[in-house]
Amino acid sequence: MSQDNLQRQLGLWPATALVISGMIAVGIFLVPAGMAKSLGSPLLLLVIWLVMAIMALSGSLCYGELASRYPEAGGGYVYLREAFGSQTAFLYGWMSLIVMDPGITATLATGMSSYVNHIFPMSPLSMKMVAIGALVVLAGINIYGVRIGAWLIVVLTIFKIGVLAIISLLGFGLGLGDWSNFMPFVDRPDDSVPLFGALAGGLVGAFFAFAGWWDLSKIAGEVRDPTRTLPRALILAVGIVTLTYISTSAVFMYLIPVSEVTSDETFAAQAGEVLFGRSGGIVFSAIVILSVIGSIAGLLMMAPRVYFAMARDKVFLNFAGAIHPKFGTPYRAIAIQGGLASLLVMLGTFGQILNYFIFVAVLFVALTVIGVFVIRRKETDPPPYQMPLYPVTPVIFLILALILLFLLFGNSPTQALLGIGVVSLGIPVYHLVFRKNIDP
Repeated sequence: MSQDNLQRQLGLWPATALVISGMIAVGIFLVPAGMAKSLGSPLLLLVIWLVMAIMALSGSLCYGELASRYPEAGGGYVYLREAFGSQTAFLYGWMSLIVMDPGITATLATGMSSYVNHIFPMSPLSMKMVAIGALVVLAGINIYGVRIGAWLIVVLTIFKIGVLAIISLLGFGLGLGDWSNFMPFVDRPDDSVPLFGALAGGLVGAFFAFAGWWDLSKIAGEVRDPTRTLPRALILAVGIVTLTYISTSAVFMYLIPVSEVTSDETFAAQAGEVLFGRSGGIVFSAIVILSVIGSIAGLLMMAPRVYFAMARDKVFLNFAGAIHPKFGTPYRAIAIQGGLASLLVMLGTFGQILNYFIFVAVLFVALTVIGVFVIRRKETDPPPYQMPLYPVTPVIFLILALILLFLLFGNSPTQALLGIGVVSLGIPVYHLVFRKNIDP
């Protein structure tokens, strides 16, 4: 494939903000409550955050090496193509296009509108219009230019990290909580799920709170000095997110004993009420809204680069491979992403469907990391950036990914098999429609 002609406009800090924005959406406000209740231990919760941080960091180092070798748009699609061929890469893009990326975008937009509804009550139809309106505006910003879209994300990311840091400082500094909430190490009620099951659920929940670190590679074709910037941005972002998750979870637990947590959805609001009084729920709703807007903007920027790369490889509609003559962005691919997400918001039936593809999504990320071994054997020249502690680094990631896949399949085998089945439908599509376009 010829190198695309997207403009390299993103430096270290916009790239770092893109990763952080993709990782921190609503998970940090929802996940800690359920994890702490099932684990019966705030300290175990913090340990699980550290385990997932190790997984994210090891995976980021692998993606950093791949991105330095192939600094072009498409991310995992490109790496799978180079390691395993165009069919495997197509299946990854097929999954991303038909469900995962539009589904996640629609989920975030719908969640954002529900928090708006907490502040300004409205009808279900109005909530959908708010969600679609946000998608249209944010897609338009990303079409207008990658730089303006990136700096919007930078501003929202600084706000989100800053607010969470202030909450942590206020929570501990004002002394409104109780350090005994962290003791004993494990204190679980008799009717709780077995500890192994709780640990499994905690690991899966933490993984999805960390999910999104791999998305920066999709926009590698627009990053300046990508062989240096991409690895540094990934490592820096994972470090910042880890500190944010641990400090925020710790202050939530300090303020609210596990035994008094009422629900996942209201946990953050409970902590907000301790800090800010009755207005705390509104404060946290506003924080979540801005946090999710940043995540949606990042998804609408990064995910369409996969469809763009597929179109340039002639395994997707040529229509999606166009670059705007004035703004220099893959505007049609962005419009596809925004349009599909808006359609899913209107249908309102995507939540359960999205669950079917979680197993496959983890599988593709793991397969991409396996591609590091394949590409190192195929390519004689070393990459511009080489991960430290090879092969230990990818092995650590793959061990943790294998554990996650085992837990996901054991918990919902039907969903996992259905996801695999739907993705497999892409095989005849590839051979009947697009295979003839591939150069021998």
